[in-house]
Amino acid sequence: MTIRPLLASLCASLDDFLAQPLDIVDGSRTSAVAILDANQPVFYVVSPDFWRKMAHLTAQADKAHAQAQAQPKALHQPHAGKPLRNSRAVAPSAGHTEAFEDRQGDGAEDREEYGEEYGQGYEEGGVGGEGAFETEPYAVAYAAAPRALAPRAVRSRSRSGGFRQGDMAESVMTQGPMRFNRFDALAEQLIDLENQRVKRGELSAASVGILKNRLDAHVLPYFKYIPPSQVTPMMMDAFVRRLTDSQLSSTTVSQYLVVVRKLLKLAIRHGFLREIPELPTIKVANKPRSMLSLKEYAAVVRMAHRLERKGEQAPEIKASTAHRERFWVQPKHLSLPPDMAWVIRFMVNSFVRPGDLRQLKHKHVQVVRGDSVYLRMNLPQTKRHDAPMVTLRPAVQVYEAALAQARLDGYGQPDDYVFLPAETDRNYALAVLGFWFKWVMREAGVAPEDAMGRLRTLYCLRHTSIMFRLLYGQGIDMLTLARNARTSVQMIERFYASALDGEMNVAMLQSRRTKKSGN
Repeated sequence: MTIRPLLASLCASLDDFLAQPLDIVDGSRTSAVAILDANQPVFYVVSPDFWRKMAHLTAQADKAHAQAQAQPKALHQPHAGKPLRNSRAVAPSAGHTEAFEDRQGDGAEDREEYGEEYGQGYEEGGVGGEGAFETEPYAVAYAAAPRALAPRAVRSRSRSGGFRQGDMAESVMTQGPMRFNRFDALAEQLIDLENQRVKRGELSAASVGILKNRLDAHVLPYFKYIPPSQVTPMMMDAFVRRLTDSQLSSTTVSQYLVVVRKLLKLAIRHGFLREIPELPTIKVANKPRSMLSLKEYAAVVRMAHRLERKGEQAPEIKASTAHRERFWVQPKHLSLPPDMAWVIRFMVNSFVRPGDLRQLKHKHVQVVRGDSVYLRMNLPQTKRHDAPMVTLRPAVQVYEAALAQARLDGYGQPDDYVFLPAETDRNYALAVLGFWFKWVMREAGVAPEDAMGRLRTLYCLRHTSIMFRLLYGQGIDMLTLARNARTSVQMIERFYASALDGEMNVAMLQSRRTKKSGN
């Protein structure tokens, strides 16, 4: 059994600190907090205010020490056995701030009277050195003890002997190979590696943006104080608990674990780990997106045309039906243009994602007329798919109508966008389309959620497109459908075909083979 002193007035468990590090630091105020693991202190944390005061006191002590060294030698003879006038160096803690501030300069008086030996001991073991963080914050005392008995300070110093704010960057843990034994350093390296993949065409730039968001949101805040070499399965369990408490889905949690796994692999490459610690197992539930029935699809198309003809304005409401003082949709977009009805019909007949629709330009579209009439779309690569897509015949009618209107408005050039060509902010254009779609559904009496509680957004039109082919397409195979929709057969089975039931194709289930006629 190991007995170690608890050198702080406050303490917290390691699990609590990993789950809510900032809350514990903020709650410490002007006192150190001992972080315990298995009832043993593993490290101490202090708040930024406490650190600044300690740095200020250290600077004062260094200044006083420099002044003491400048005094005549006669004033620096040690006085053995004589009691010190100031026998305590007080560091701040709750309820002791005034005493701390009042006695910051007392060390200089003791050094002037009792000599250089005391000054050196005060500098190396006094407040601001290692001893300040490993003793009771409000009862630290170093008498005129031999230097061998005074704890050595582990801190960097400037040439003038003063403490600098950036000295932490010069410590042994931040120099040489050990500088990567921090998650923030590994994160920078990971982002650099992912950017290289973007340059090689292996990854989209949007994926790097998502990676940065996940690092900033949960990964770095949680692992900020943990060296990668000390990550344990229990820490990973606590990390997953943090994500779960943030109400993230199982899919998102598993994606966060992928980010952490990449960081730990970098730690292995640097030699900080031999193997990746056991990670929690997350069961990802497949949640197919909602779709529209044929009746609902016809209703929203009719309503979009009707709202366009009437010229009515959308109500400035949010999901909770509460009115906004300042609405994000521009006044010119409160009235519905023909683009909404075009977008609904185009997506259901072309299999495109909303993100593809946002970037769709006329140079990406070619009308093909032969035995079949369709559009051939050579869209920019999405999700590692770059094969051309072909549409159903109704999409040709929609595109030609949109092109004719665009030319009347002064657009329709190869580099002009097909839908909402006047809007250069394409993220805003996509958001407006989503706003219009919700408005049209409300007016058409289509529920914003399906029977299983899944939200109906603009993306449900892609699901509707694929489901209509599975339900009403004659003899279509999944491989052809998947390749044309820029997805995989596995994704079709998991997120689209999984929503099929027997009643949807009852006629096919009840069908019988016809008897071949004899010769």
